[in-house]
Amino acid sequence: MSRNELIKAVENAISGFQEQLSLIDANQLNTVPYEGSWTAGQLGQHMRMANSGFVEVINGPVKDTERAADARVEGIRETFLNFGLKMDAPDFVVPEMREYKKDSLVNGLEKVKQDVVKAIEELDLDKTCVAFELPVYGYLTRIEAITFIIYHTQRHAQQLSRIRESLQA
Repeated sequence: MSRNELIKAVENAISGFQEQLSLIDANQLNTVPYEGSWTAGQLGQHMRMANSGFVEVINGPVKDTERAADARVEGIRETFLNFGLKMDAPDFVVPEMREYKKDSLVNGLEKVKQDVVKAIEELDLDKTCVAFELPVYGYLTRIEAITFIIYHTQRHAQQLSRIRESLQA
């Protein structure tokens, strides 16, 4: 993917999630829609926590990459866009059960989007990020970390759509 294609994909994914979140009634933002689900507010907070964490990783220490810089992109895409696959978030990005404000979540995601776009524009995307080792995948390159943000966000936009439908039923 070119830098422009990456920027477009990041903007589309995060904006899509923000739009889904904006459509949820403020009175239902913190309502558990069905057993075993997070609230829409918790899901928005999870996205803010996880994606801002990846922004820190992307902007953190790096080393030269000793493989194709995009070698793990396809595996990340296949995993996160497999909506039949159940995953549990690591504890450090599990949002607490509390009252969330929609504007705060949407604005937080907007900052993440701007920060990712800035990284795409300014950084060497072929470098390997060494601040965090992702379970299963290991250390990601910047381009892989950015595609993680894209596919992770798309996955949760799908989940948010299901939450919204359940709340409207």
